[in-house]
Amino acid sequence: MVRPVPGRSFPFSGGKLRQALQPDAPSGTLQRTYMNTTQDLSIISLVLNASLLAQAVMALLLLLSLMSWTFIFRKWFAIRRARAQTERFERDFWSGGDLQALYQSAANNRHTIGALERIFESGMREFLKGKEKRLNDSGAILDGARRAMRAAFQREMDVLEANLAFLASVGSVSPYIGLFGTVWGIMNAFRGLANVQQATLANVAPGIAEALTATAIGLFAAIPAVVAYNRYAHDIDRLAIRFETFIEEFSNILQRQAH
Repeated sequence: MVRPVPGRSFPFSGGKLRQALQPDAPSGTLQRTYMNTTQDLSIISLVLNASLLAQAVMALLLLLSLMSWTFIFRKWFAIRRARAQTERFERDFWSGGDLQALYQSAANNRHTIGALERIFESGMREFLKGKEKRLNDSGAILDGARRAMRAAFQREMDVLEANLAFLASVGSVSPYIGLFGTVWGIMNAFRGLANVQQATLANVAPGIAEALTATAIGLFAAIPAVVAYNRYAHDIDRLAIRFETFIEEFSNILQRQAH
């Protein structure tokens, strides 16, 4: 028990002593402050509160990512369909069927057949035209058929390689666009420090987080595009080898029939 000293007043008594012993802020207030800070650094909040230029960079990267994913799925279905059609026609061709029957089937369904079957149809059509003209030079007939197949081969490769250049461009350019947004965000963060008396992590954190968000979106757009480009380029090269091999083998067959 505290006894009062005569002639001297005690500075704290009763409610004042209890008030002095209480903390300045309850733990719930500190927790709410921490939660608000965490919410302010969410991805959506960073994008909405970013500068106009940073938002333009992020929107461009998201647009490139959306377009690249569209081409990725379309190209995946196209290559898968081309591979299946090629395997089916090779199985029918090497099963010993009649070339005239295969040619008539391909000519009647030219817009629905596969790439390799269109190459076959082009070469066979040119070969039959040369035979109808009763050309005595079998070499000229064979060269005409081979040139027709080469031209059809180039057309089919142009179709298969469509949009691959776009994927390569997205994969190579997107990181640099994200880096530009990163540099801009860091510049804004340090520029904002000039307006405060005391530089703390809370002052610079939103700007750095904004910069890292632009980098993350750039990588999100670039990585799938690069992976898809490398994979699809390999698949198309394998199809091209199969097409060229067929052209040479079919040319040998036509050469024997020309004599």
